[in-house]
Amino acid sequence: MGARFIGGDREQVFLMPPSVRDWVPEGHLVWTVLDAVAELDLSAFYAAYRADGHGRPAYEPSMMVALLLYAYARGTRSSRGIERACIEDVAFRVVAGNVAPDHSTIAEFRCRHERPLADVFSGVLGLCARAGLVSVGVVAIDGTKIAANASMDANRDFGQLAREILAEAAEVDRREDELYGAERGDELPEQLRTREGRRHALREAKERLERERAGSPDASTDDEAVAVELDPRQFVTRPEGRRAWVREGRRALDARRQREGRAIAKDRADRLFEACRRLEEELDVEHASHAAYEAWRARGVAADGSRRMAPGKVKAHEPVLVPTATINTTDHDSRVMRTQGQPPLQGYNAQLAVTDEQIVVAAELTTDAPDFGHLEPMVRATQRELQAAELDEPAIVLADAGYWHQRQIDAIVSDGIQVLVPPDSGLRKAPRPGWTGGLYDFMRRVLATPHGRALYRQRQITIEPVFGQLKFNRLIRRFQRRGRAACRSEWRLIAATHNLLKLHNHRLAAVRP
Repeated sequence: MGARFIGGDREQVFLMPPSVRDWVPEGHLVWTVLDAVAELDLSAFYAAYRADGHGRPAYEPSMMVALLLYAYARGTRSSRGIERACIEDVAFRVVAGNVAPDHSTIAEFRCRHERPLADVFSGVLGLCARAGLVSVGVVAIDGTKIAANASMDANRDFGQLAREILAEAAEVDRREDELYGAERGDELPEQLRTREGRRHALREAKERLERERAGSPDASTDDEAVAVELDPRQFVTRPEGRRAWVREGRRALDARRQREGRAIAKDRADRLFEACRRLEEELDVEHASHAAYEAWRARGVAADGSRRMAPGKVKAHEPVLVPTATINTTDHDSRVMRTQGQPPLQGYNAQLAVTDEQIVVAAELTTDAPDFGHLEPMVRATQRELQAAELDEPAIVLADAGYWHQRQIDAIVSDGIQVLVPPDSGLRKAPRPGWTGGLYDFMRRVLATPHGRALYRQRQITIEPVFGQLKFNRLIRRFQRRGRAACRSEWRLIAATHNLLKLHNHRLAAVRP
């Protein structure tokens, strides 16, 4: 008797229609993702589509959201990779309902629904809360550097931008000379060179405009004048000195750009002009900040308004006529991030707030390499997310020495939240000059107690494994999209998939004997 084998007949057709529910087992991540999406509020996605049914039908938004969540959870973030997986991977075919959206459709869906995709994080956090995974007794806050979809070699100063713009214009002229020859290139087409042809074209254009619905009026393309209103009582840094006012002016400009959330242009020429505009805007803000500082000094009132100070003579400031800063022509919002002991990278500072069960309760993005000044914004973001999930506020907040900010710590403590942030980094053997007394010494005494040391020791084992899981296990070290708003949406989607994987593992553990 010869050897026996189990073979497969590739020519066998299905005798009955196959069911996709038979393709993957019940404990697969696919079903957790689909069940989670079924519980999410996706009204913001559906509101972006026409309700009259006109036009080509779009893919079901719930299916597209589930597809993106599952793809990100599996480490597939490329739109072409997702399209390929919808054809080759059985689990992806189950999520997509056995259809394969084109990669351009997937990419456009991410761009079109940027804000709703960012809000998916809040919905997934609510699901984790209902499953009993979120206890917010202790919350750890930290940041990590994520590379942007841009190269450090694309950083340019104002002079380099001007030369590249002129080179682009010369190249356009050369191409037009090859295309049109001796012609100008703006001659009317043949059908518009006669009176009858022009009348016919205008009549068609009028009929086409009448058929179109009246849309929203176009936004004005004129740039608004830069206005800087600085209140020294609200400074993140100390208000003494001219440099502090310039820093706060730039911070105010950065906050305004964050609210605007301008998308990065696809055309290179448009990106070059936008980079020039931003450098000129930063120069205007710098001049306005110097003027605000000189006006403040002339009034002779201290930053807190409690006492008067000698106005004195303000050293004359020689304004710079040409911007001296640099900007990235690929992703204008990204910055050169420097971390001690590591090579610099072009990217963003991605912030997380994590519970002791390693559930992410807040995910935000900044363009500042240091973590200084981001303690209170991350605590407020955590409070907003927990309130939306109908959870209590955290009792204790842990952060490393880079987050030390006395005024922000006082504001958080006034809300009844205990804060543990060492004023000294681990490399420093003695306190910084002037960082003694008051809250500095109080925090050192608290961290020196056994209870304080035990609490602060939880910070590293709480949040560092989350960054290790994201950056080394799931290989998420670079953003796919460009621009701060787009990268923030992607970062919150990544954090949502982290929580979703936690929820999936929790369900698996619950059904195991």
